[in-house]
Amino acid sequence: MLGERDKPEARVGMHFQEALTIAARSMRANRLRSALTTLGIVIGVTAVIVLVGLGEGMKAGFNKSFGELATAITVDKVSGSVPGGGAPKELRDRDVEALLDKTEAPDIGAVIPVRIGDSIVQAGPGTQFRATVTGSTTNYLTVNNREMVLGEMFNEHQAQGNAKVVLLGPNPVANLYGGDAGKALGSTVRIDRASFKVIGILKSDGYSDDIALMPLGAARAFVVGGNDIISSMAVKAASVPQVPAALEQVNKVMDKQHNIKDTAKRDFKVTALQNQLDEINQFLSFLSMFIIAVAAISLIVGGIGVANIMLVSVTERTREIGIRKAIGARRSAIMKQFLIESTVLAAAGGFVGIILGSSITVAAGIIIPKVAPDFGTPTVSIVAIVVAIGVSLIIGLVAGGYPALRAARLQPIEALRFQ
Repeated sequence: MLGERDKPEARVGMHFQEALTIAARSMRANRLRSALTTLGIVIGVTAVIVLVGLGEGMKAGFNKSFGELATAITVDKVSGSVPGGGAPKELRDRDVEALLDKTEAPDIGAVIPVRIGDSIVQAGPGTQFRATVTGSTTNYLTVNNREMVLGEMFNEHQAQGNAKVVLLGPNPVANLYGGDAGKALGSTVRIDRASFKVIGILKSDGYSDDIALMPLGAARAFVVGGNDIISSMAVKAASVPQVPAALEQVNKVMDKQHNIKDTAKRDFKVTALQNQLDEINQFLSFLSMFIIAVAAISLIVGGIGVANIMLVSVTERTREIGIRKAIGARRSAIMKQFLIESTVLAAAGGFVGIILGSSITVAAGIIIPKVAPDFGTPTVSIVAIVVAIGVSLIIGLVAGGYPALRAARLQPIEALRFQ
């Protein structure tokens, strides 16, 4: 009978353990060389984990900041003439009322009319700014995902009474009050020929910072006129899954209101912001993948470094390989030794890179929300870690494959003669 040590599976285990021990001794004997060899893999794995974390945080921050807009649909009058000739009809209050009819549009949650015009805002002699006067309803900020720095939104009583109150965006505040929001709040400004009290200061949204927001009735009565004419409508679907149905209902109701028989000749334009948000998210994903691909180049460089060092190691240990083969070592044992050594080198680099990348990402998750709250909190991706481990092992196998094969093919006599 075969003893435990003579069984094939026992011999395989011993061979693997022996090869692992030899690989560990070789790495300890050349610590600096081993460390420098794994440096490229460490940098590559670290960069991939950190960039994946930053990319996920950026997308999460974007969705948090603009997620409310996913249910938003805008309705605007087409510019110029209608396809086929003729001037487009104005958007009017009756269009708003038609869209609020639940029998015709059950998936629409809210409709916000907006009346826009340019006017000079004066805070005192010699201080003036041309602002975008915007008249709307009390839920304008909610539907348009806008926030305030100071003050409060006008209420329903003020809206119904055409109260002469206004909320200023950051640009009017910067030009009229030197950027002092506290000084602007509660002051009186002159818009056109009427005086308005500043009751709120709006936070920047990056594209409509010239705004001077007031009740729709007040804007019509004292600044932009227009009776029942509106510039656009912000329609809010009841929920994100209901956006497609709401979009279809908006088109159907507006076609009926404007007597549109041919959809190609519509005098209005309906846009679902969800489509734009999806496109931006897709762009962010592509951008993250591109950056990660660039960072992964260092992994390739690291793999080349491992392959180079393994070839050097084969050359340095030619006589050792010859002795081992002369006393009966098989090709598979020699190959296994060098494959294990290259895999251990790459895996060690991957492990260090995972620790370093995860630590940097966690630190960024603590610091970034304090410095840039809108960016989003970076998070360590388990998928990125698993991929990093897999890639490191693959690099070790691939980079050590040729050197291991070259070592295994050495003839004992030639190897022993090598100087």
